[in-house]
Amino acid sequence: MDPTDKKDEAALITLCHRGDDTGFTALYDRYARPVYNAICRIISHTAEAEDILQESFYHAFSDIHKLQNATSFGAWVHRIALNRSITHLRKRKVIFSDNGRLDVADEEVYDLEADQLFDCKVADVKQAIEELPQGYKTILSLYLFEEIPQEEIAEMLGISHSTVRTQYHRARKKIIQSLKDKMLS
Repeated sequence: MDPTDKKDEAALITLCHRGDDTGFTALYDRYARPVYNAICRIISHTAEAEDILQESFYHAFSDIHKLQNATSFGAWVHRIALNRSITHLRKRKVIFSDNGRLDVADEEVYDLEADQLFDCKVADVKQAIEELPQGYKTILSLYLFEEIPQEEIAEMLGISHSTVRTQYHRARKKIIQSLKDKMLS
């Protein structure tokens, strides 16, 4: 089964509408891993990420009749999972600061040293991301890995675009500093 085969996906969704378990199973098998990986980039705790994965698919399958485009189930369940992850963070009282007085980093300045640091080992970068405060990690993950525009992230989190931009740049600076520290040790 080719994951890019949209005709096949539409057929699976039709099976789901009929209540056929093979449609649900095939869609879950196709999308569970990438959705889980997206959740893990926001939620560090494995058990919580697994719970959110199950809840996301439960809600997607429960509301599959609401899906407007029968060839976009993957994107739909992915968005459900991201929204549930953010809701989970809010319940844990993770605060996404919205302080208009925050300094916004200058994107125009090229930092050769920072660019070299990003050539570090993937494991070092992953560890540096994991060590970020939860708010920074969430914004960085949504922007870099999920490729959600900063304006949309601001709307999702209920904060200003400038706060998203500032926290993204601060997250990058923290990662760079962590990698510099690792290179020196």
